[in-house]
Amino acid sequence: MLKVRQAKPPAPSRRAFLGGATVAAGALVIGFTLDPAKLAKAAAGPDLSALPAMPNAFVRIAADDTVTVVIKHLDMGQGNTTGLATILAEELDADWATIRTTFAPADATLYNNFAFGPVQGTGGSTAVANSWFQLRKAGAAARAMLVAAAAEKWKVPASEITVESGTVRHPASNRQARFGELAEAAAAQPVPKEPRLKNASQFKLIGSKLPRLDSAAKTDGTAIYSLDIRRPGQLTAVVAHSPRFGGTVKSVDDKAARAVAGVVDVVTIPTGVAVLARDTWSAMKGRDALKVTWDDAAAETRSSDAILADHRRRLETPGLVASNKGDAKGAIAGSAKVLEAEFTFPYLAHAAMEPLNVTIERASDGSYDVFAGCQFQTVEQAVIAANLGVTTDKVRLNTQWAGGSFGRRATPSADYFAEVATIMRATGGKAPVHLVWTREDDMAGGYYRPMVVHRLRAGLDAKGAITGWEHRMIGKSIMIGTPFETVIVKDGVDATTVEGASDTPYALPAYHFEVHNAREGVPVLWWRSVGHSHTAQAMEVFIDELAHAAGADPVAYRLGLLGGAPRLSATLKLAAEKAGWDPKKASDKGRGLGVAAHESFGSYVAMVADVTAEAGKVKVNRIVAAVDVGVAVNPDVIRAQVEGAVGFALSSVLRNKITLKDGVVQERNFDSYAPTRMSEMPVVEVHIVPSQAAPTGIGEPGVPVIAPAISNAIFAATGQRLRSLPLDLDGLKGA
Repeated sequence: MLKVRQAKPPAPSRRAFLGGATVAAGALVIGFTLDPAKLAKAAAGPDLSALPAMPNAFVRIAADDTVTVVIKHLDMGQGNTTGLATILAEELDADWATIRTTFAPADATLYNNFAFGPVQGTGGSTAVANSWFQLRKAGAAARAMLVAAAAEKWKVPASEITVESGTVRHPASNRQARFGELAEAAAAQPVPKEPRLKNASQFKLIGSKLPRLDSAAKTDGTAIYSLDIRRPGQLTAVVAHSPRFGGTVKSVDDKAARAVAGVVDVVTIPTGVAVLARDTWSAMKGRDALKVTWDDAAAETRSSDAILADHRRRLETPGLVASNKGDAKGAIAGSAKVLEAEFTFPYLAHAAMEPLNVTIERASDGSYDVFAGCQFQTVEQAVIAANLGVTTDKVRLNTQWAGGSFGRRATPSADYFAEVATIMRATGGKAPVHLVWTREDDMAGGYYRPMVVHRLRAGLDAKGAITGWEHRMIGKSIMIGTPFETVIVKDGVDATTVEGASDTPYALPAYHFEVHNAREGVPVLWWRSVGHSHTAQAMEVFIDELAHAAGADPVAYRLGLLGGAPRLSATLKLAAEKAGWDPKKASDKGRGLGVAAHESFGSYVAMVADVTAEAGKVKVNRIVAAVDVGVAVNPDVIRAQVEGAVGFALSSVLRNKITLKDGVVQERNFDSYAPTRMSEMPVVEVHIVPSQAAPTGIGEPGVPVIAPAISNAIFAATGQRLRSLPLDLDGLKGA
């Protein structure tokens, strides 16, 4: 089992920063590594004709002037390749037209995510945040080496040389050279360990609306996704999994499956029965022909209603204390008014556009090449190696574009990577194997956002001020039992379960928060915004209820509790201002405004929803969002991510849920788990708070605030509270 130790990200000013440079075919490669020995070995003579041949490199400047930035994070559509390349190109003073990107190989000593410790991976909206200084230094070092090479060639002081848009100039002598002309000479220069970085006032690329680097290829079809991979002699594998979680194969009759044209082999593996064929359709038809008897002795056989009822029963008893301040129970007992509320949240599927898939190919030397949308490279590499009985250096990951993830490709167990490895082992490595999970496979047998129940109770004094707040919740822990447990779980409390509630920014005089770790057999995983996806709904709807009970304006009430959270306050004020929030303005019948504000992953988001709700129907007309993500590396990508968050989450607000009947998932595809339709999309306005703070993430923070903003708008429009998700619109009939 992969063991993960906790590691704090080093301070930017003291971050380990060692450099290496080498030359081949007139190319300059700048690298940064925490291991000088590995750097020296890599610099001893690698083939730089194709990346990633230099695994310690963050930037390669070729003789043809192209600048290739090595991206250590997976791009699942969120646009981080553009953002990360922008950071490096800014300090390099590169010509944006020459920028290219490539995904890094698996090597946590070089490409670890500082937020994850010694693990390479993408998640938690950390890509830009943890690469900010690292890539700025990489770009600045390369720039300094180009300047040094030019100064040496022209016999002039380096201080007299300027760099702009991929060209190095000496104005006094009117000499200039493109990056490619200096690449070979620059590679011979020493790599500065602490290169000088720009001031924000000098930024030309950062903060501007640069076109995404991947848009053209994704539009014309030349971008290669994991599902596009085709290796010589490749076989496609699909797996028959138990219809119930925890079920195992008791017996299998594969005679009919083997008779299907195109089917090459059928093998039983720990997770089910794999059918291998020359194409996907034949593999699926072969799987349909299997006759499998399943053993459900250890399977989850309950329906969703039974699991929810068990959750509610457990909430009657005390849980683990996740947060405590003062005597909340006593404060509530002496209150002038007491409010209580329950919020329930169903299982949710990730439902990414590109189904899960991975290809593995055995090389002649016994090593393996893996092609996939790799999100947790360190875990995936280790799991494949363990299942194939080889060391990790024998497993090469080739990260491809991924058509969405929302957390699903980042399993701590690397589940489908383990599965393809077991198929490769069972078939003796005779042919490359492309494992494909159909959408039905993943939606009915994958991982889900946990089913969660929150119960809240708070008191108000005679003036409407909060006296105390009690909060109890239950949900299955994502991290308990995984390699990450020692890092994220403390005293039984999983930080990803309680985030957004146990650390509320509201100044509550007395607060007590307890959590139960549920024990159902349904596998759970982080879903876009993880714990915040439910804690924000509970916190922001309940704070709205308290505001109305106090006879206060919801925005003003929140601001009165956010004295210690100036950035969230500023974001809330901006959203309210841009939405035209006016508590004195009468709303049209059946139409109302709702507000919510929440911090997640170091970013601050506030939204105002304009909703029409009548006769059991809800139409979200407009969403006005304000976001504070520190320095806005690419404002257009930030806006796109917030707009995308609205589209992603709206269907979970209005209808989506995963339900079980006798342990069998009922929703299997987009017909029964419908995504947001274009006709449902509201007008979305995104306003970015100017900031000089180090950048944070935006891939997830837009999701948590949508549901409570809509819920609160429905109350403003109808006077009826809809707390649980998805919203029970039938309750609005007659509104």
